[in-house]
Amino acid sequence: MSTEQQFDVVVIGGGPAGYIAAIRAAQLGMSAACIESAAYADPKGDVRLGGTCLNVGCIPSKALLQSSELYDQAGHAFHMHGITTDKVAMDVGAMQLRKQNIVSQLTTGIRGLFKKNKVTLLAGHGSFAQRQGDLWALDVSRDETVSRVLAKHVVVATGSSARHLPDIEVDNQFICDNVGALDFDAVPARLGVIGSGVIGLELGSVWRRLGAQVTVLEAMPDFLAACDPAIAKEAWKSLVQKQGLGVKLGAHISSVQVVANKSGKGKAASSIVRIEYEHADEHQVLECDRLIVSVGRVPNTIGLNAGAVGLAMNDRGFVEVDDHCRTNLENVWAVGDVVRGPMLAHKGMEEGVMVAECIAGQAGHVNYQAIPWIIYTHPEIAWVGQTEQQLKAAGTPYKAGQIPFLANGRALGQGDPQGFVRMYAHAETDAILGVHIIGNNASELIAEAVVAMELGASSEDLARICHGHPTLSEVMHEAALACDKRPLHF
Repeated sequence: MSTEQQFDVVVIGGGPAGYIAAIRAAQLGMSAACIESAAYADPKGDVRLGGTCLNVGCIPSKALLQSSELYDQAGHAFHMHGITTDKVAMDVGAMQLRKQNIVSQLTTGIRGLFKKNKVTLLAGHGSFAQRQGDLWALDVSRDETVSRVLAKHVVVATGSSARHLPDIEVDNQFICDNVGALDFDAVPARLGVIGSGVIGLELGSVWRRLGAQVTVLEAMPDFLAACDPAIAKEAWKSLVQKQGLGVKLGAHISSVQVVANKSGKGKAASSIVRIEYEHADEHQVLECDRLIVSVGRVPNTIGLNAGAVGLAMNDRGFVEVDDHCRTNLENVWAVGDVVRGPMLAHKGMEEGVMVAECIAGQAGHVNYQAIPWIIYTHPEIAWVGQTEQQLKAAGTPYKAGQIPFLANGRALGQGDPQGFVRMYAHAETDAILGVHIIGNNASELIAEAVVAMELGASSEDLARICHGHPTLSEVMHEAALACDKRPLHF
């Protein structure tokens, strides 16, 4: 063991929740350190901060979505603007290089933020050792060396990893999780996707736009069951019926195997993936060149040595916490994907801020009813608050206002008027209960609804706010007016 360092706050994990917790703690005058393993490393072997989100999740997937969307527009939408394009081609290598450059820029930027805020980076795998008086002893393991650090407060922010199906080996060559799916070196002719959640639809969209024939197998009987029913119906029309994503609901996987491709030529075509599944009371077979397994994520708690110190976890492996992310152990906190709630980077970031402020004696707070959800397909899907099925199940009296982008001048000028904004307000108090958007820039438009709900606004409040013209945000304004059955442009 090397000489022990001591800090006010030590965060285990350098993803969005973790690095934010460390930075905010340092801003509040505490000595802070962040332990990050070499799960993501640059070519030199140096630890990359940012966790799954920046390295193999949110950021690289959005880079590929943008590239594939531009390619799709060049081939199918530019002509309506009078722009002629001949022989449009995609250089997958260049697209991947651009993605990686963005990742490198942002992960390097976090190192700069650590330096600016005087956060100490401890490279290695962090785990609990023991309680030493008023301090927690943590081990930091890397290669064959182990060092020990002491902390007054520990924040567990170890994130999550892709959930794999039993008896299906993910090799990230033919059978891929999100890591391999972001790193294809060529467009597969046939792509299979197991799971029609956020990751499955986003990555399926990327490769469909670039020319792959995509088949999505979903075990659930409903499409986008977490979404508002009106949004899910519109998304099906756009993604499946118009864009050609082949989605099969109620498909139950029997087996997945990598087999020899007898009709293939060359090394790259030497194997294919064969999926056997049950659908519509029939045994069916799907053969594809690549398969993406996207069936959710699981918390990373293995290797924390949690049992030795008595850190409470539930039967799904999540660390048990209260509303302020306190665990059952004194001065031990947990945030992000490793605790209850949606596995969203921005939710984890807010929890990181809250915990740092609670440690400093401030009134840290996260309003879990005002956390936005976003799916970056085209059209984008975003929502905050309750869905119509939730309102009905709770017996909440509500009124609804819905306005299509087809009635909006900016959307028409952009050549992308699909989708709508749907708003729910309490029938008696007029408080905004939920806002659901499907359409261009839904990811940006939802922020107005989040602010409104965070501040307890009513639909009348939004209806009385002047929105710029012509902007997409006017559809939000009209939806608020529609809650009172008085839209002005529809």
